[in-house]
Amino acid sequence: MGATGEPVISMRGIRAELGSRPVLRGIDLTVRHGEVVALLGANGSGKSTAVRSVIGQVPVSAGQIELFGTPRHRFRDWARVGYVPQRTTAAGGVPATVTEVVSSGRLSRARFGMLRKADHAAVRRALEVVGMADRAKDSVNALSGGQHQRVLIARALASEPDLLIMDEPMAGVDLASQEVLAGTLRDQVASGTTVLLVLHELGPLEPLIDRAVVLRDGCVTHDGPPPKAVGQHALPGHDHVHPHAAHDAEPIRTGLLS
Repeated sequence: MGATGEPVISMRGIRAELGSRPVLRGIDLTVRHGEVVALLGANGSGKSTAVRSVIGQVPVSAGQIELFGTPRHRFRDWARVGYVPQRTTAAGGVPATVTEVVSSGRLSRARFGMLRKADHAAVRRALEVVGMADRAKDSVNALSGGQHQRVLIARALASEPDLLIMDEPMAGVDLASQEVLAGTLRDQVASGTTVLLVLHELGPLEPLIDRAVVLRDGCVTHDGPPPKAVGQHALPGHDHVHPHAAHDAEPIRTGLLS
């Protein structure tokens, strides 16, 4: 999708533990400018830990991570990075309006923590993009799961990021919201945004994915075309959740991935 040679994310030999349990066992991953890369794998394979290590939420015990060519420990330009966490970790029960949540994503670009006219305009644009402008004054606690997820994506888009990292953005989201989110992502990609996604299934995002990186037990077992193009038996021993299956459906054994 217009990827160029410039690495936006570079992970080399990344190891990480949660407690004393190894979760990442020497991961190498490069995401280049303009690419849309999906991280796939079974629960517990290390997908979320990998993206959280990129943004510094999980310490690494070995290896090096660079963002836009800068070692992560020296990287300061976080306004260039939009992050959408798993929805279950982001609500917290804090009473806030939709606008307040989305505005918090703009603070990285605001001077002295004060939102100016351009910042408010960016917040309104982000809400319009995800179809939530009409709910701007509502409490986030009054939203459905799909609407809440749209708000979290709008928060990430408010900073007008060059890199968008999303952790299972489609999990538990109704089909209508999935289609809105896919359209939103398509527009971001068309404007040159680089995207790293954690997905349990490709679903409506499948046409946007340039590369699939499959993790198993904290190791990369596949890095290349999305599994559909790879062939039904290229990744033996992996579960595959059919893109159109219900979220609570049992994985279908096809020898692909999960």
